[in-house]
Amino acid sequence: MAKRGKRYQAAAEKIDSTRLYGPVEAIRLLPETVAVSYDPALNLAVRLGVDPRKADQMVRGSVVLPHGTGREVRVAVFAEGPKATEAIDAGADIVGSDEIVAMIEAGNLGFDAVVATPDQMGKIGRYGKVLGPRGLMPNPKTGTVTMDVAKVVGELKAGKVEYRTDRQANVHLVIGKLSFPPQHLLENYQAVMEELNRQRPAAAKGRYLRSIHLATSQGPSIRIDPQRTRDLWEDAEAEPAA
Repeated sequence: MAKRGKRYQAAAEKIDSTRLYGPVEAIRLLPETVAVSYDPALNLAVRLGVDPRKADQMVRGSVVLPHGTGREVRVAVFAEGPKATEAIDAGADIVGSDEIVAMIEAGNLGFDAVVATPDQMGKIGRYGKVLGPRGLMPNPKTGTVTMDVAKVVGELKAGKVEYRTDRQANVHLVIGKLSFPPQHLLENYQAVMEELNRQRPAAAKGRYLRSIHLATSQGPSIRIDPQRTRDLWEDAEAEPAA
């Protein structure tokens, strides 16, 4: 393991690694854990009590963050005719069919999300090995295969993010930037936790939320109490200062 820099070590000293923090408390502590010179993204990692090797325990979907992620999202839409026009009017950055295929074949993946109308999936399917590992493959489960392209483009531009469990049953999401007001970060956090709880598979047994960590980009992580997923901002005054 590479040796951590002095800035990281100083940030890590601000965190009590032996305890679990409440969500509000953790968000208040984040400014003291910055290990970079820019406005860092906030990374949320949730380990779930599921076996992602089993199809009936795969947790996958999308959630609209009330305050977005803090970065511009470039959306590509596979559509033709009136649906292509709708996508353009909704603010999609790249719209077409053969044009986007040509971009993929050239290795030009200059977009952050891909939406497709159902009739285009036959054309897109052959690029699953390219788009899938990057989280760009349109999927009905995440709402990105749809005839309502305008609605989905609008949601993606406003802060809709996709998620799925990895091989270790972890879900990783960016929930904003450090410069966001703390209450906005809390509301984004709550939106994710409520979504994950809604998506709990019936086949999952035992404790579902195993661990939750929140960290700034390249900074040390703060462990959050998995039992406290519904804190309201009004409860913040009841929590001790970090």
